[in-house]
Amino acid sequence: MPLFKKREKTPAQESRDVSVVSTAVDDSTVSDVLLSALLAGESISREKAMNIPAVASAVDMISSAVASMPVRLFKYKDDHVVEVKDDDRVAMLNGDTHDTLDGLQMKKACVIDYLLDGNGYIFIDRKESNDVSGLYYVDDRFIAISILEEPIYKTYEIGCGGGMYKPFQFIKLLRNTRDGARGFGITEEVSKALETAYRTMLYQLKMAKTNGNKRGFLKSERRLGQDEINLLKKAWNNLYSTDSEENVVVLNNGIDFREASNTSVEMQLNETVKNLADQIKDLFHISDNDFNLTFKLAIYPVVKAFETALNRDLLLEKEKGKYFFELDVKEIIRANVKERYESYKLAKECGFMTINEMRRMENMNHIEGLDIVDLGLGSVLYNTETHEYYTPNTDTIKTEEDDSVIDGEEGMT
Repeated sequence: MPLFKKREKTPAQESRDVSVVSTAVDDSTVSDVLLSALLAGESISREKAMNIPAVASAVDMISSAVASMPVRLFKYKDDHVVEVKDDDRVAMLNGDTHDTLDGLQMKKACVIDYLLDGNGYIFIDRKESNDVSGLYYVDDRFIAISILEEPIYKTYEIGCGGGMYKPFQFIKLLRNTRDGARGFGITEEVSKALETAYRTMLYQLKMAKTNGNKRGFLKSERRLGQDEINLLKKAWNNLYSTDSEENVVVLNNGIDFREASNTSVEMQLNETVKNLADQIKDLFHISDNDFNLTFKLAIYPVVKAFETALNRDLLLEKEKGKYFFELDVKEIIRANVKERYESYKLAKECGFMTINEMRRMENMNHIEGLDIVDLGLGSVLYNTETHEYYTPNTDTIKTEEDDSVIDGEEGMT
């Protein structure tokens, strides 16, 4: 029997989210943030998670990096890999999707859903000829999964906008999925850690609203009348209000202010915030001092997940095994000029690259005659266009097809 998973929020749920925030800010009965997070008994929403600076920064960094990578299409031809540049799907992934979102915005939105909720969806609009006419990002909160709970031959359908669709009609970017239909995002896997960070932020907000004034209580030697209590409350609210210019409260004779003791969170708030920020970075595998490590652990897995999804859902069955999509990561991992040129020098000395290949990497024009690979062996040069070997020491040319040696007075072109 189909089981439905609906991700959209009802107005009642949204109002509950707002009330929780209001209660968290105003509630002073549970001042210990860690204990408050444990007692709350609720999962954090993506909206709350994105209010945490460390989470917003990590999600934006990863999604922007992946979205900025151009998508390229390649095919195998005679044991060579050739780029296909005139395919409409590539133009849509990198530019006009025929949706309100362009290619970069579509990829970024999909990766954000992937990280936070575990599910990123792009609808593939195909013509009767199977040609793709548009790629449409769909917010995962408008997706409902109807899955048949069969452990081996797993099947499911995707509900969206009142219609039911087959899995191959969507590009599905799923995080930590176990059934190929639903993924698990950061907000679901580590909700308590993010809830703790969120409540710590609210605690800081509360401290800011009180202008950092110490909490305490008033002690009176006599019983106060209701009018006196009301005036005292008003004066005290003005003192703690961020909009008020009053910063002094005059106490009547017989009334004394007693400062409340600081909680462990108040005394170690800065340290707590730093520790939570570091934990969130670890959660997203972000390293402050090593971008290469960040790329390998935080960005590259998302890149491979995106490539796999494109190759499975956007390629026709007859194209699979012959064509493949790939995200161009060169611009992201591109080193500085000195490091690049030192790498080119090493590649040239090892015979790994020709000068023209290096020039292409730098977006420079091809120069005829520079498709030369240095094979070492006391300066033996190989021309990749004519397939000839030239030995400068003996001024001889040798072809691949013939073992004969040609005396070369003119050398190689």
